[in-house]
Formats: sequence, C-alpha cells, structure tokens
Amino acid sequence: MVRSVALAVCAAALLLAMAAGGAAAQGVGSVITRAVYETMLPNRDNSICPAKGFYTYDAFIAAAGTFPGFGTTGSADDVKRELAAFFGQTSHETTGGPQFQWGYCFKEEKTMATSPPYYGRGPIQLTGQSNYDLAGKALKLDLVSNPNLVSTDAEVSFRTAMWFWMTAQGNKPSCHDVALRRWTPTAADTAAGRVPGYGVITNIINGGRECGKGMNPENVDRIGYYTRYCGILGTATGDNLDCYTQQNFAT
Repeated sequence: MVRSVALAVCAAALLLAMAAGGAAAQGVGSVITRAVYETMLPNRDNSICPAKGFYTYDAFIAAAGTFPGFGTTGSADDVKRELAAFFGQTSHETTGGPQFQWGYCFKEEKTMATSPPYYGRGPIQLTGQSNYDLAGKALKLDLVSNPNLVSTDAEVSFRTAMWFWMTAQGNKPSCHDVALRRWTPTAADTAAGRVPGYGVITNIINGGRECGKGMNPENVDRIGYYTRYCGILGTATGDNLDCYTQQNFAT
C-alpha cells in the first residue's frame, strides 16, 4: 500500500513537471511563433551559413520547455523584451552578415581557437571547460567529454544557451533577471557604472572584450539585433543599451 502511494506521488510529480515544461514551451511559442522565428532569422539556413539546417524552430521550442521561467515570466512586455534580448545577444554571437539579418549562421566559433576543445559553440557560443562542466552538470550531460554535443544536437545547443541565460555566476547576475528588470546593482556595480539595461547583459556575456572601451562595433551589432527584434515583437527596448563606459565584472 505504502509503495503504491509512493509510486502515485512520483507519477503525479512527473506529470506536473511535464505539464510545467509543456506550458512554458506553449508560452514561448505563443510569442515566438514559427512565422516570427522565420522573420527574425531569415538567413539562418542560407547556403553560405555553416549552421544551415541546424537551428530549427522545433529544437528551440523543445529546449524552452525545459526552462519553465524562460520567456514566460512577468508582463507581456517583460516576456517580449526578454526574448528580444536573448535573440539579440545570440544572433550577434552567431552572426554571418550585416544589417542584423544574419543571426544563427554559425554553430561553432569560426577559428576554434579559444580554449580548444572547449571553444565557442551554440547560440551563446559556450566557451571554456568550466562553462562546459557547469552546463553539463545542470543539464545532466557529460559535455566535458563530449563538447561536440553542443554543435551536433540542436536541442542541447539551445539548452546550453538557456542555461547560461538563466544562471547567475560569481558576481554576475543572470541575464534573465537583468532582462526582467529584477536585478538591483550593488554599490560595487554602481561604482563600476553597471546600470540595469541591455548593456549589462552584454557585460555578463563578453564584458572583458567589449565593455569599458567606448563605442565599438560589437556593442553596436548587439544593440542593432535587439532593437530589430523589439520592433518585430512590439515592445520598447528600455534604456542603457550599451556598456561603453561600464567596467567589466572581472574588475
């Protein structure tokens, strides 16, 4: 009898977890429909793109279903702004051309020179053994032994990007919290010029190379993609889009 009750409880918990994942995917899919996805990423399957055929809409939706808070939290504008920010950042990371039309053209770092074999892969360009280790543990995958999984399995690829997006590390807030305006700068952040807005997300992702260096083309590209996506989704960008004068989190 006790065992039967325990099994019933476990089954109910599993169903609830599946329902939560399904609801999350449905919520994201109601904003990023297949048509919107195609509009945002019109050249991802262009013949000149190494990632042609890789970043499918179905893989994105399946991955989103494993992160119930991703793209489903807050007001309608909060949801749209977060998704625009996610695609803005990841489109820059994988861009293959000008005019903010070539996101998701690459699935691997072009030179494969940064921390091999843990060079950049996937929408967020997951880089470094530590990130592969942490992401793998969170996703229950051995990405240290098999880093190529991030560039050969599209759902895993998206999941690593969403893991990075949703996870705070060290003194960095999560991109998710910043996008939802739930991050409150510390005194150290304020002294370093780090203020709430899209620019801090750039700082989280690649602040050591792009922040505190004045206007630079990388920031401009990230902002351009984000602004375009906010327009497509029908939401405002908010303030503080760049990190030109922000110190990076490492300092």
